[in-house]
Amino acid sequence: MNWKWIVILILFILVVIFTAQNYEVVEIKFLFWTLRMSRSIIIFLSVLVGTILGISLSVFGKKKSKP
Repeated sequence: MNWKWIVILILFILVVIFTAQNYEVVEIKFLFWTLRMSRSIIIFLSVLVGTILGISLSVFGKKKSKP
């Protein structure tokens, strides 16, 4: 197994444990919107969006740097 996959797997397990321990309902306010949802869903969505952005920026950077 590649060391990168091991690190990704360990980080994924830590995120799952962290989100499982933070299940309380919280209120999020942004400008004039108010949203109530589980803290674990917010954490999971934040990690998911960050991962997608990181991967897409990495792929975009590799394509742009090639001649």
